[in-house]
Amino acid sequence: MSSLITLLFAPSFLFFIHYFHFKQVVLFYIAISLFLVLYAFWKKKKLEDFIVLSIYLFLLTFAYFFASIAIVKFIPVFTSMAFFTLFAQAALYKKELILKLTQKFYKKEFSDAEIEYLKLGDSYWAISILIYMIIQIILALWATDTVWAIYSSVGWYIYFLLILGIQIIYGRLYALKVSS
Repeated sequence: MSSLITLLFAPSFLFFIHYFHFKQVVLFYIAISLFLVLYAFWKKKKLEDFIVLSIYLFLLTFAYFFASIAIVKFIPVFTSMAFFTLFAQAALYKKELILKLTQKFYKKEFSDAEIEYLKLGDSYWAISILIYMIIQIILALWATDTVWAIYSSVGWYIYFLLILGIQIIYGRLYALKVSS
């Protein structure tokens, strides 16, 4: 649910403020966010959904009272901060989040080298998300609304797939061969 919201939010927001008053659009998104938070609570969704939806709800409320698109542009930044915190904490406290997620999706036995490589994945993703967050901050402050909207919606998926591809290729071509 949260990934669909992040994909559609920025471009649809810009589309709506082109035709409607800023505060009307923000109020509409506040209502949607509130509904989705309640729905996520009722359906006992993942913590990730609550965090993302709560960030949207909180910052949209500020944007409404201050009538500021700048605050709206920082919603993806704060969402990235939440994920950065998740991966940074996993890396610092050796929670092995990437290893656990990989084991959940791939039901095969991993070699010791693969396990060691995946244990380092939390640090890799924390750094990758930090870079993404810096790019978002730059775009929120200095890019046009259209560039911000494209990057904040589709750009995240392109960036995610690129970083995932780099991790997989590096692991297969270099890291696992070195440790074998």
